Amino acid sequence: MPESSRTDSPDAAPLTQLVQANSATRALNILGDRWTLMILFLAFNRVHRFDDFQSRIGLARSLLIDRLRRLCKAGILKKVLYQERPAREEYHLSDMGLDLYSLALTIIRWEKRWFYDAANPAHRLKHSCGHEFTPEFRCGHCKEVVSPRDVYVQDGPGAGVEPSPPPRAQRRSIVPAEGLNNGNPMLDRAFQVLGDRWTSHVIASAFLGRRRFNDFQNSLGVAPNILSDRLGRLVELGVLKKVLYQERPERWEYRLTDEGRDLYPLIAELNRWGDKWLAGDKGPPLITYHRTCGHELVPLVTCDHCGEPATAFTVTQG
Repeated sequence: MPESSRTDSPDAAPLTQLVQANSATRALNILGDRWTLMILFLAFNRVHRFDDFQSRIGLARSLLIDRLRRLCKAGILKKVLYQERPAREEYHLSDMGLDLYSLALTIIRWEKRWFYDAANPAHRLKHSCGHEFTPEFRCGHCKEVVSPRDVYVQDGPGAGVEPSPPPRAQRRSIVPAEGLNNGNPMLDRAFQVLGDRWTSHVIASAFLGRRRFNDFQNSLGVAPNILSDRLGRLVELGVLKKVLYQERPERWEYRLTDEGRDLYPLIAELNRWGDKWLAGDKGPPLITYHRTCGHELVPLVTCDHCGEPATAFTVTQG
């Protein structure tokens, strides 16, 4: 188990938990928040101005200011002056923010495969080839569809440990918020998976082969009561299942279900995005290889009709 250790940074807390460096975890430390995800959802739907965000979300002004500030500080949003007198700014996705679109497509892919709703516009995406499509997750080298069983992971140049993020004042955000989803069950399910930092951390950790309570706790540096809650929640959602591996005393493992394993493209995209934007000078902590072709996995989200990349510029809602 990682031991508490003093950090070298004078700006860091004097005592902190060290956890395994992981790009998906770094990404989730920024994105794993219900309000942050809702802002990004609206930004991809061309909402730019503060008052429009507030009227659509119904979030307290102080909280909205905080989330927008965090997203600008992270580099995901940028302020753009749209009026000089008086000076007024709106919020646009940066290149870093636009690069999250493929992540959004992996959420839609999972949703459409397990909870298809013909009335949901997001389930009727149209690609530039002219077809309605379901996003597919492929290897950028051989173009084959990739599943979690098709890959293996090795340490990268950035492997090691780093301080775990400090606890947030809002410790859990998976309870539905009044008016947040506008009656859209897809958003609610997405927020249940991604809208809480620890829930999504547990899923990402499960894809690295962790099954037992202590293994999750050691790798994530999470408090036992929080971990117990999130594991139970993921079992309720059908993403994990409990499997008895010892009878006296009873000991349980938490294994991904078929529905849970189908979230792999989402975790792989989080890792890709984190490698690209958050890895720093050391490089990626982990490198994923595609068994089929033997190359390092370069994630690619494509149209299931023409096989060409699906991007924010080639996709419209049907």
